[in-house]
Amino acid sequence: MIVVDSSFLIAFHNERDHQHANARAAMADFLDGKWGTGLLLEYVFLEVVTVLLVRRDLAIAAQVGETLLNAAELEFVPCSEIFVATRRAFAAQRGTRLSFTDTAIATVAEARADRRVLTFDEEFRKLAGIDVLPG
Repeated sequence: MIVVDSSFLIAFHNERDHQHANARAAMADFLDGKWGTGLLLEYVFLEVVTVLLVRRDLAIAAQVGETLLNAAELEFVPCSEIFVATRRAFAAQRGTRLSFTDTAIATVAEARADRRVLTFDEEFRKLAGIDVLPG
């Protein structure tokens, strides 16, 4: 398993993103099963559709949202169950500036995804033991 971050999903679904080509290559690996099932956090879903709405338009944001929720390769992770642990980890972080969503991603990566995150967010590289992909 691997947790998918919004930076990866946005880059893949937005041809204008400077990481789009890298995201396409990583998506091919993901769809080939290289990292197993992707975990899509509720918070990440919210970020992706919101950013695509702002950077592209409602039609693209809605279509991508539907695609994500129906993707057999993704398991949707409701965030109410991890809220308290995420809040504690967010407040306790040292040497990083992870957003609340990114803290939730790290929390789930440690608990369920062999500590792996599919992201272009360099802040994750500051976390000891988190495997940031693509490499």
